[in-house]
Amino acid sequence: MLDFTPSNEQVMLIDSVRAFIEKEIRPHEDRIEELGYVPEELEKDIRRKSIEAGLYLRHLPEEWGGLGLDHVTQTLLTFEFAQASSGLTVCTGGPTYILTKCRGEQVERYLNPALRGERAEAFALTEPDAGSDARNIKTRAVKDGKHWVINGRKHFISEGDLADFFIVMCVTGEDETPRGKQKRITSFLVDKGTPGFDVRKMEAVCTRGYNPTDLTFDNVRVHESQILGEEGQGFDLANEWLYAGRIAMAAYCVGQTRRVLAMTNDWAASRKAFGQTISRFQGVSFKIADVATELRAAELMTLNAAWKLDQGTCTRLDTSTCKLFASEMLGRATDHAVQIFGGMGLMMELPIQRYWRDARVHRIWEGTSEIQRHIISRDLLRPHEQNA
Repeated sequence: MLDFTPSNEQVMLIDSVRAFIEKEIRPHEDRIEELGYVPEELEKDIRRKSIEAGLYLRHLPEEWGGLGLDHVTQTLLTFEFAQASSGLTVCTGGPTYILTKCRGEQVERYLNPALRGERAEAFALTEPDAGSDARNIKTRAVKDGKHWVINGRKHFISEGDLADFFIVMCVTGEDETPRGKQKRITSFLVDKGTPGFDVRKMEAVCTRGYNPTDLTFDNVRVHESQILGEEGQGFDLANEWLYAGRIAMAAYCVGQTRRVLAMTNDWAASRKAFGQTISRFQGVSFKIADVATELRAAELMTLNAAWKLDQGTCTRLDTSTCKLFASEMLGRATDHAVQIFGGMGLMMELPIQRYWRDARVHRIWEGTSEIQRHIISRDLLRPHEQNA
């Protein structure tokens, strides 16, 4: 029987994260909400303090200077970081695991500066006509001597406004497969400021400070040494990141729901109507009970998927179910919260509207709810169809 009760070491890490959030993140949340972006000076300050606190490389193996935490422990910490501003907490974490695939001169140019917090990267896959259908990307790189010339467009690229360089997925040819021709995808490391490369902030109603960006490539030339991994293996790199990414998204939704539930409980226990606190009314208390029940289920689903990832037995069914349930659970929880707060739940002076507004996007990125349901149903039904 699995027991996810945090160990003493995990409790110490959780307490450290909570203390860091209260001291370094919360004081700036309202300012970021008003500005809609994280000022460069503040971004660098939070990165520096995260490094000093030993939290910056928490997700990386010890060989890269990280804490070497297992996925269950990382999930427990994400539960905590998710309760603060995403625009600020993203500054507390170092480079993605994909960047550890750097080789040769890439190590000194990209990886090591990222590990030291001197440079930041963003992952660029999504395109206007290729969101959930990632293999339909059209951004193309054409070989020209020792260089590749990139043309195309990416959008909804998270952290692009903070990034110094990008991991860009491009089509570099076609391969013959048993299912017919398939696009060959290659990862390129592209520096911000490269001629022909433009980065533009996209205005969104949610996750202020954690802004999506639109990238355009107009004959952008990059040297062949800027291929990350091998030519044609870009999608293999992306798939390594996919499972952990969906579990992290589920964990983020769990953390957000924890915060919303705590705020809702405080409000219901102090707000009075008809001579008593509104928590005494079943119309309110039953909503809270429903949120608490679904939250517990989402926590266990997410921790179980993280544990299976540590054991090497995690499947896409595991990651899709926890991401689907947790993201939709968060949507229901924030909707109940606004209802319990009443008109004040929609006022800018209280943060509950922020969580309600931000919750909507989690059913879209990291694979929409519809895509997750498709994956789940296909994986469950395919064995029956094969035996029919």
